[in-house]
Amino acid sequence: MKDEGRKMKDEMDSGISVPIAEVIRSRRTIGAFRPELPPREVVLDALDAARWAPNHKKTEPWHVMLLGPETVRAVIEINSQIITATKGPAEAEAKRKKWSEVPGWFAVTCDLADDPFRREEDYAACCCLIQNLSLALWSAGIGTKWSTGDVTRHPELFKLLNIDPARQRVVGLFWYGYPAVTPGQTRCPVESFLVEMS
Repeated sequence: MKDEGRKMKDEMDSGISVPIAEVIRSRRTIGAFRPELPPREVVLDALDAARWAPNHKKTEPWHVMLLGPETVRAVIEINSQIITATKGPAEAEAKRKKWSEVPGWFAVTCDLADDPFRREEDYAACCCLIQNLSLALWSAGIGTKWSTGDVTRHPELFKLLNIDPARQRVVGLFWYGYPAVTPGQTRCPVESFLVEMS
């Protein structure tokens, strides 16, 4: 299958404007990456666009942490301990190998408001930021994968990232990089979920 991420990057580099609908439709969750780390400036540009996500009361409740090699190794170790305990050492080693091949990592956290309804709104706002960020990166040929596995709720991860669990929640860990493989994808037609009311 044609590498849509690389095609998108080539089009952007050539100065061709890519319509937002095409970016949305072509974006994929990427599980296999080429080894090179995308430039930090491109990631910062994507974050600059992503921060314009809708957020009620202008709370801007998100925090993004770009994880360096030392932190990534520590995250992988925490995850390996979790997997060893739940699925055994062979599965843990397979995960360690796969995770160690990922070029770029970031984490997104969300402030925890006192009001339960505000918490829901703030979480939704963080998800909007993540979608914006994923699309902005994809438009530059960079794919992402959003993980909400057990490691994202583990106390050792909170310690590692210096997060107070009473004040913030981890929305996800994210891999990013240039896709080695871009999978196909389908969606149900609009008619399957649209309800038009008089």
